[in-house]
Formats: sequence, structure tokens, C-alpha cells
Amino acid sequence: MFKLSKNIKLISLAFMVLGLIGLVIGFTSNPSTIEEVKALEATHHGKHGQNHSTEASSHGNEHGAHSEVSHGAENHATTTSHDTHGSDAHYEHILHQYHNKPWAAIYVAAFFFFMIALGVLAFYAVQYAAQAGWSPLLLRVMEGITAYLLPGGIIMLVLLGLSAFNINHLFVWADPEVVKHDELIAGKSGWLNGFSFMIRAVIFLALWNGYRYLAVKFSRKQDEEPTGNIWYKKSFKAAAVFLVIFIYTESMMSWDWIMSFDPHWFSTLFGWYVFASMFVSGITVIALITIVLKSQGYLEKVNNSHIHDLAKFMFGISIFWTYLWFSQFMLIWYSNIPEEVTYFVTRINDFKLPFFGMVVMNFIFPVLVLINTDFKRINWLIVIAGTVILLGHYLDIFNMVMPATVGKSWVIGFAEIGALFFFLGLFIFIVFNALTKASLEPKGNPLLGESKHFHY
Repeated sequence: MFKLSKNIKLISLAFMVLGLIGLVIGFTSNPSTIEEVKALEATHHGKHGQNHSTEASSHGNEHGAHSEVSHGAENHATTTSHDTHGSDAHYEHILHQYHNKPWAAIYVAAFFFFMIALGVLAFYAVQYAAQAGWSPLLLRVMEGITAYLLPGGIIMLVLLGLSAFNINHLFVWADPEVVKHDELIAGKSGWLNGFSFMIRAVIFLALWNGYRYLAVKFSRKQDEEPTGNIWYKKSFKAAAVFLVIFIYTESMMSWDWIMSFDPHWFSTLFGWYVFASMFVSGITVIALITIVLKSQGYLEKVNNSHIHDLAKFMFGISIFWTYLWFSQFMLIWYSNIPEEVTYFVTRINDFKLPFFGMVVMNFIFPVLVLINTDFKRINWLIVIAGTVILLGHYLDIFNMVMPATVGKSWVIGFAEIGALFFFLGLFIFIVFNALTKASLEPKGNPLLGESKHFHY
């Protein structure tokens, strides 16, 4: 049985405390008046020699002729003004971008760790549905990670409610004034409205957590009856049904929770793109936690071949993510349709460093490190590669959310780092505490013997 050490408790607590401090600073350091914004802009202008009074506007203005409202400005509070070059409207827009920053930072970090747990749940179901013989020794690690799904889901539900009912102003479609003046968003109001949005969110979370509850229950029952396979067969059937449900609900979730930040833009690949990000992030966390547990003397029967296979998945899904990223980018760039290309124009112009940086971290770095078979068996290299991959996919979510919520006022500062630290600490505590609830070796799994003797 795994025991939660004092060091893990202290580390998780330290991360959460530091994160809360960062978030407090992020909320309190924001300007509260237009005059304060003008002072900040004047300082920024003095440092960089740029005229911000003519450049900080909604991302819809990348098309020039259209108003800020008609292109779905990043922050709906400024959509009552069509004169984006007017001084007061301009600085009011920037003020609301600053107000959005800490909320957007919390949203990005909360979704990032939630999607890791959800990605692991999908990977866990795949192991049962495929009747994989290599992975039973890792199933309890996956169960521990998916324990974050319920508390993380509750946090996401709160954030979604605050956004869908126009309290923290993250979703532009949640503002009645925007809907009133924007025909395109008004046309989507049958789907994008607070009530139906929250109903769908509750259904998604109930289905995912319901499967997780059944999967863990069946796994524990199999431990109690190691001579029969009745509970393993139930696990197989539940996993097969869940995977069908998951592929639909995950796509709709990605439209609602991420793509609707830019309600004028859509991509038919987006659900798969988000899935690839959560899948590789989840597998990476499985590998990292497995290595940590082995370093503490647990999971003795997990060998280098298990680590090698996890690293292969990290490498392979990184390539899959890159394929989807390039397919989405290339087709939109090549067609050059204004309402489609604005998504990437905004990110390349205003988020150049995180946009191209995450491509390097999510594709080039994993390829260089993990393409070698021998490197996939070296734990410290996998830890380095995994850390870079996770940070890269955090930036991926950052790039999806921030342009539509904070625009050119983005920065990775106290709020962003604080939110990342807080949810990291919470994730560590919940996951490692969950690992104490059962033996790390599933005793009754009929494929356990194959897993113990797995060699590649």
C-alpha cells in the first residue's frame, strides 16, 4: 500500500499557498479605473516607443472595416462602443482586458489539470476495451490520477457558471448587449446560452464521473474475487460503452468550453485537436507519476519496458497532435477566408512567442528526445521530456483562451503562475492521496501475469 508522505503533503500545500498568493496579487494589482490604465499605457509606451492608443482593440479589428462588436471582441464589456479609436472606449476596453486576466488565468489552469484527468480516464478505458496485457500494473496509477476528475469537475462547473451567466465576463456570447448587436452570435444563441450551456456541462461531468465510479468499483470487486472474471468483463463492457460516449461528449465539451471563446470562428478538427492535447498530457502524467512511485520503492514489478511503452505513447500522440495542429492551420491559411483566418492572425500577431513556442515544445522537442528507442528507457530523460510536453500543452490551452479574453494585454505574470501553482498543488494532493486507497497492484486482473512479465 502506498503511504502519503509528509514531503508530498508539504510540497502540495506549498504550491497551493504560493498559488493563492500569486492570484491575490494578480487580482489586486489590476488597474481599477481608466486613469490607471492610461498611466500604465503611458509607461508601456515610454518603454517600447509604441502608440497604444491606435493598436489595442478587439481581435475582430484584424479585418479592418468591421466594428469591434461585429467581430466578437475579446471582452464584451466594450462592445457598446463602435468607435474603438475613441480614447475612452479604447481605454475602457483595455481596463476590462486587465479585469479578465486573473479569471482567464484560473480558467486555463483549471481546465489544463481537469483535461489531464479526463485524458487519463480515456486511456484507462482504452486499456480495458483493448484487453491490453502490458498495462494492468499501471491501472491503479491511472485510477489515482482520475480521482481529480470529480473535484476538478466541480471547480470547472463553478467557473463555467460564472462565465456562462456573464459574471466574470469571459464568454463574449454571454453578454446580452453583444448578442443584440451581433447577428452571427445571435444566430448561435440556441446553443450558446447560459442555461443549455450549463445543462450540457452537468451531463458531461455526470457521464464521465459516473464511468469513473463504476470502473473503480469493478476494479476493487475484482480484487476481492481474484479467481473469477465477472468484474473484469463488466469493466470491459463499461469501457467500451464509455469510449463511444466519450468521443461525442469530448467534442461537444471542446466546442463549449474552449472554442466558444471565439464564437465567430469554428473548426471541424477542434474536438480532435483538444483530445490529442489531453490524451498526450494524461499519458505523460502517468509516466511521471509511475517514475516517482518507482523512485520511492513502489511498483517494483513495473520495468523499463512499461516505461518505454509510455514514452512511445508520449512520442506517438505528440506526432498526432502536430498532425492535427498543422492540418487545421494549413487548411485555414491556404483558403484564406477572413472569418476563419482571423483566429491565427490574432495569435501570430499578438501571441507570437507562446504560439510558436508551444509548437517547439509539443513537437520538435519530443521528436528530438523520444525518437531514440534507448532514450525511452532513461527515466530522467522522460521526466525532462514530460515536463516540457506538459508546459507546452499548458501554453496550448493558454493560446486557445487568452486571445479572446485578454487580447494584447496578456502576460504570464503573478495570476498565471499563481493559478498554475495552485492547481498543481491541488492535483498532487488529490492524486497521491487517492493512491493510498487501494493496493498499487490490482490483484484479480486476469492479465496481471502478462503485465508482470512484459518485455519489449
